[in-house]
Amino acid sequence: MERFDLFVPAEWENQRADRFLADWEELDLSRSAVQRLFEQGLVHCGDKPAAKNLKLKAGLHLVVELPEAKPLEAQPQNIPLDILYEDDCLLVVNKPKGMVVHPAAGNPDGTLVNALLYHCAGRLSSIGGVVRPGIVHRIDKDTSGLLVVAKTDAAHEGLCAQMAVHSVERVYEAVVYGRFKQAQGFVEAPIGRHRTDRKKMAVVPDGKYAYTGYQVIAQYNGFTHIACRLKTGRTHQIRVHMASIGHPVAGDAVYGPRDCIKRLNGQCLHARVLGFEHPVTGRYLRFDSPLPAYFTDFLSTLRKEPEQ
Repeated sequence: MERFDLFVPAEWENQRADRFLADWEELDLSRSAVQRLFEQGLVHCGDKPAAKNLKLKAGLHLVVELPEAKPLEAQPQNIPLDILYEDDCLLVVNKPKGMVVHPAAGNPDGTLVNALLYHCAGRLSSIGGVVRPGIVHRIDKDTSGLLVVAKTDAAHEGLCAQMAVHSVERVYEAVVYGRFKQAQGFVEAPIGRHRTDRKKMAVVPDGKYAYTGYQVIAQYNGFTHIACRLKTGRTHQIRVHMASIGHPVAGDAVYGPRDCIKRLNGQCLHARVLGFEHPVTGRYLRFDSPLPAYFTDFLSTLRKEPEQ
């Protein structure tokens, strides 16, 4: 069992203990996981278990004990897949909105990995481990579109090498808030963990290099349809970069306005184009995924709205 000794900073004076632990980056726990620690008596203040609603004082000493994590291994599940290409080394799949890429806390099954294990009869690259076999790169749960998956370790290493030198072609389409003065541009700003909300990413000075090029496809009343070309692939990159310049992605409840467009069920963002050199044959492969219905339906709605 791992032990953490935490001392409450002054800015957390009079705040609840469970909120403090959920926001403590070193623990990296979800709110529900923190609640379970309190229920199991694994958070102590002094010699007694602490209550989750304990009001904190600056300098207060809390002791948190984390039980050993149970090993997690993805299991095959017969879930339909939209496969655009497949050979003995890799496959390219069109992920629907709402599907998580690999199992994690809160999403133990029903993921793309579970479906891939069934479809490939377990024959996937081992580099990602038992939870992420074959996964070379990821897209968010509510982002739809193209992913390449490695069946062999050699293919995985070859694809990762292309990702590292930014030679993989990745073009996304999105609908964002606002109108642009220029037809094209780019955002070149480092991305890292948000300073106060560990569940979010942000543009931060000490983050990792990130580059997103964008081009206007069409402008509507209060919204713009754009194509984004990625040089890097940081977590939430397009969503963070576009929000940083005042154009958050429509439907994004994390980086967009509080009154986000709920009928989109998440961000209006689609990984449309994926191009790379086959890591074994050397042949260049390029795939295009047409915009899904949720995206085209939203564009149709925008076209009907009069200009203001």
